[in-house]
Amino acid sequence: MVIKKMVAIVEGSLLLGIGINVFLVPHHLLDGGMIGLGLIAKYVWHVQAGLTMIILSVPLYVAAWFYYRPFFYNSLHGLLFSSWMIDVLSVLRGIVTLDPLLSAIIGGMLVGAGIGLMLREETSTGGTDLLAQFIAKLTDWNVGVIIFVIDACIISIGSLMIDSVPFIYSFVVVAVVGAVTTMLTSEKTMGV
Repeated sequence: MVIKKMVAIVEGSLLLGIGINVFLVPHHLLDGGMIGLGLIAKYVWHVQAGLTMIILSVPLYVAAWFYYRPFFYNSLHGLLFSSWMIDVLSVLRGIVTLDPLLSAIIGGMLVGAGIGLMLREETSTGGTDLLAQFIAKLTDWNVGVIIFVIDACIISIGSLMIDSVPFIYSFVVVAVVGAVTTMLTSEKTMGV
């Protein structure tokens, strides 16, 4: 079980790093959640998106430590490794040039697959994924649906802050991420 979780973290983090750096960043596209917040910080202040994700996740991890430690332990490695991979794989930016819509779709599929793989093994990138897991535990709502709602709010705010970000393409990213994550985390897919 530990090995499956580690494999999910590595595979998921690679998919996230590639999806973000190769497909989202070149067009200044946003995702939601901590990734979206990290990308907003990158576009506005030119800081590392992964490092920003770690810093912004600290309050959620403090809450997880006090209220539900399994979430803390299960997602800390996912947060640290995926954030690191997002920053390390920034060297891939510019290796592929596609139009924004195709980049939004492919990037969203890769990010959604990365998140979904980790969530299936009860780990995550932390941040708002961690928040979504808390909410899902309390409400029995699907984690992918909750992530979609949070993400839509973040890209709406980000699109107002960054003029060059076409809202519709970022919305496509969030919709694809939510759909792929939902498919990978549904009970039927998980064999429950």
